[in-house]
Amino acid sequence: MPDQPQSDRFKAEMPHIPGVGPGGAPRRGIAANPTFRMVAGLVLVVVICLIGSRWLLRSKHTAAPAAAPPPQVEIPAPAIDPAASMPRATAAAPEIATVAEMAKPWTSKSFFFVNHLTGESVPALLIRLSSGAASQANGYWALEKNVPFGNCKLEYIADLDRLINDYDFRAAKHPMVGNPCSRSVFDPLKMTEIPGHFWVRGSLVQGSDVRPPLGIELKIQGKSILAVSME
Repeated sequence: MPDQPQSDRFKAEMPHIPGVGPGGAPRRGIAANPTFRMVAGLVLVVVICLIGSRWLLRSKHTAAPAAAPPPQVEIPAPAIDPAASMPRATAAAPEIATVAEMAKPWTSKSFFFVNHLTGESVPALLIRLSSGAASQANGYWALEKNVPFGNCKLEYIADLDRLINDYDFRAAKHPMVGNPCSRSVFDPLKMTEIPGHFWVRGSLVQGSDVRPPLGIELKIQGKSILAVSME
């Protein structure tokens, strides 16, 4: 066996250190590999995304649904009673109209006359005549709408064609007052005498009614038309 050099005999053998190569340089492990670190980072990002998406889905499922708005209910407006706006002639407040609003001939206006003795509200009608001055009581006719001794109500008919069609009355030259039950017609411009030698307005020109409508006495006070008493 050849003799080894003197210097080689006495060299101490270096201990083996894991991860360090024979030359003393550290060996590159898997964790130090750039590709491994990139893959690990991507895996970490994917895990974080999955956890976040599951949390969001769970929050959506557990959140209380928004309350639906209450249904809109339309409340119908109360019906307006035309009678509520009609004037009521009482002893303390007898005004039923003004001269200005009744200035045009054949203008009409409904009102209630309150009986001074019984307190009953009687339906009535005010008519501006084509004769007489607007500032004088004789330029108007006020009458009770209830038919005397009957259950019907009188009506003011300004449409002359309706007088022909509904009442078969063809002689009208101006508006009339009619009884729709008996088809009787009364002329606002004519006066007639009733028992007791009283002259009243509204002569019967067609039909069989017992008498003309009951009249209401009027007074003009300044610009106001007053209903003061009933026949």
